[in-house]
Amino acid sequence: MTGDTKHLPLEDIHMAAGARFGAFAGWSMPLTYPAGVMKEHLHTRERAGLFDISHMKLFEVSGPEAVALLNRACPLDVGALEISQSKLSFFLNEAGGILDDLIVTRLGDIRFMVVANAGNAVADEKHLRALAADFDAKVEPLDRVFLAIQGPEAWAALSRAGIETGSLLFMHGVEPRKNWFMSRSGYTGEDGFEIGLPEADARDLVAKLLDDERVLWIGLAARDSLRLEAGLCLHGQDITPETDPASAALMWAIPKDIRASGAFIGADA
Repeated sequence: MTGDTKHLPLEDIHMAAGARFGAFAGWSMPLTYPAGVMKEHLHTRERAGLFDISHMKLFEVSGPEAVALLNRACPLDVGALEISQSKLSFFLNEAGGILDDLIVTRLGDIRFMVVANAGNAVADEKHLRALAADFDAKVEPLDRVFLAIQGPEAWAALSRAGIETGSLLFMHGVEPRKNWFMSRSGYTGEDGFEIGLPEADARDLVAKLLDDERVLWIGLAARDSLRLEAGLCLHGQDITPETDPASAALMWAIPKDIRASGAFIGADA
């Protein structure tokens, strides 16, 4: 490791693929590949783009008071989520400012997956652990490679690689194998999937996916142009702790009854 820069577990694969790296949120990340940002962008829209998003963090939150903890941390009625349902939510400060936007998925009665942004992962963990001190709940950061495959042919490429997605609905997440988490969501506006899995499994899956001519590595530059085109916010740029969900036009993510009666941090503001 150089200095405090973090490196992706699959960095050697990206180097072999000819990635050009740059710094993002404390990580050395592939910005573009030889195809170039325009081709990568269009390939995702037309076929299937593969993204390494291991800079993002997965937390498992579990225990008898996991629901109460997450209801305190997020403006969300976590108990109303069905098993495998995912929802966009936020960590807010007392002033209602957005500390981070995240996706919460219900994996079981008292077990949830929280996916946080790279730049906020350390602060999010600290924030959640501090809140958890008041609840009978456990916060466990997971050591996973996190991949996204996005585009109209993403499901077909996964199917060829031996992963069936047909029963997985949009904004739902499941555990298809031990220590795997797969959700049907993403950051491009396309149909697609995000998969958190152990490094050895990830290397195997990446090799299978890249063996498919429909699949191309996509860098951070095209990830940014794709999410901009789809009108998706980036924390630290479009939304910050100085922005509240109302001024960011994100109130649709906060259930109406929770706005009125929620016990979440920032509710008064």
